[in-house]
Amino acid sequence: MDFIEKITQFYKRIEQIKDNICTEEATKTSIILPFFQLLGYDVFNPLEFVPEYTADSGTKKGEKVDYAIIVNGEPLILVETKSINTELLPKHTSQLFRYFTVTKAKFGILTNGIVYQFYSDLDEPNKMDSKPFLIFDLFNIKKDKIEELKNFQKENLNIKNILNNASELKYRTMIKEVIAEQVQEPSDQMIKILIKNIYPGSKTQAIVDKFRDVTKRAINEYMNDIISERLNALIIPDSVPQSITLPPVKNETSLTDEENETLDYIKNIINTDEYIVYKKTSRYAYMQIGESSLKWICRVYMQKSRRLFSLHKFPDTNYECEYYFDENSQLDSIRELIIDTFKKCCNVS
Repeated sequence: MDFIEKITQFYKRIEQIKDNICTEEATKTSIILPFFQLLGYDVFNPLEFVPEYTADSGTKKGEKVDYAIIVNGEPLILVETKSINTELLPKHTSQLFRYFTVTKAKFGILTNGIVYQFYSDLDEPNKMDSKPFLIFDLFNIKKDKIEELKNFQKENLNIKNILNNASELKYRTMIKEVIAEQVQEPSDQMIKILIKNIYPGSKTQAIVDKFRDVTKRAINEYMNDIISERLNALIIPDSVPQSITLPPVKNETSLTDEENETLDYIKNIINTDEYIVYKKTSRYAYMQIGESSLKWICRVYMQKSRRLFSLHKFPDTNYECEYYFDENSQLDSIRELIIDTFKKCCNVS
């Protein structure tokens, strides 16, 4: 069984038991220790994997990091753990930062069992970076992240190779985050750059606002064109036996029951014979008319603390387009706005 298969099986197991894990100790024993076993470490060997590793900091004595992976008698990787129900926040990073500074460790890992954030001292020697160079999410597994995780397997562990790749990986990840933000909501600066050689007049705020929706639609169209071209290029050769079934291309995540219920509620508000489609990205679920991504009506973000409902904003929209809600029935208060947005989407060509 290769590493990808092992990770996939591990994910399926965690998916089955996650709802029964309520404490940090349960998270450690049920997920975190098995995860490091998966990477090849002997978690029951105190010469290799040390629990409650002492990392005294200045006047603070008895400071302990949850785990330390020891190589050649020295801590190489420090692991700070939180409960599966804990969202990893900067304050948790500060704890790991303090431990990192007073040891000879080269890597720090902050995890809640599901998300693993990998840190090093790429910006300044012996000072842990504020941003992780790798984030591995068990519930959002990507092939490129698995390849990076392989470098932390005991049998593959090579500090020099990891550090050589880490800097580029860190900034590549940050750039991708910026691109994702710009795709969702282009900044004034980006719009000005794009229309610099397109619109000859003065780039006033009114002009920038006018081009905002045009920019978003152009980006979406461009991305859809690229996807279409790649899908069209997937031609099955004549030499492939008919008995072999190629797996379907999967570019969506299944909607949760909660997301389906909310979108169904909105569809009932619209009350139309139009062909309505539900889709989902890693961040939100959304509804659109037919298969045109330009005709998306609304998005639903199921955040941990509360839910966010977002309507498609058109250039002539003069009402608020984002609303927090706790119950689906609260969306009745903006029923007319939802219907108005739907009608505008129908007219998109």
